[in-house]
Amino acid sequence: MFLSACLGLVMIALMSSLPAGAQTGKPVRIVVLGDSLTAGLGLPAQSTFPVKLQSSLKNKGIDAEISNAGVSGDTSSGGRDRLDWSVPDGTDAVILELGANDALRGIDPKLTRDALEDILKRLKARNIAVLLCGMLAPPNYGADYAARFNAIYPELAKQYGVPLYPFFLDGVAAEATLNQADGMHPTAQGVDVIVSRILPSVEALLATIKAKDG
Repeated sequence: MFLSACLGLVMIALMSSLPAGAQTGKPVRIVVLGDSLTAGLGLPAQSTFPVKLQSSLKNKGIDAEISNAGVSGDTSSGGRDRLDWSVPDGTDAVILELGANDALRGIDPKLTRDALEDILKRLKARNIAVLLCGMLAPPNYGADYAARFNAIYPELAKQYGVPLYPFFLDGVAAEATLNQADGMHPTAQGVDVIVSRILPSVEALLATIKAKDG
């Protein structure tokens, strides 16, 4: 009897230390809301960011079901417009990766900020956790534009209390061997680098979900 009770306590302790989705048999449902960088432009389906991230989480013992809601060419405003049907009810977390096309087109940073802010407000109202992925403006629009654009992500993350992954293309941008011929979209190897670098942030996000669910 005593031995059984001890074993039971040990099992409870072990179960409570598992990441979100690993102990209930129910996968954590994640939506990657983004553009061509997450849609996987130029890549086979198995090499896209959501697929590789799901595989990496599985290797960590985390059962996650990741939906690819990346649309090539999409801007922050476009993501906002399709938010409700891109992020269905029952979603636990969103990885928000938008803004690269805004910067490439020189869209007023205020419009980008307003769209991202609206997305964050609406997801917060739905009690969906968010990992905000930052983007950096190219230099061709000048220092003032870059300063205004680059400030959007840290300011919104602070304002809405969401975790920030500062630069989605960290370790990949401007690395010729990790990008396709256009110099902007990662190769499969480039996606591997992105996933390995962002993985700790995703794990931390899922840990907050687990803590909140108690």
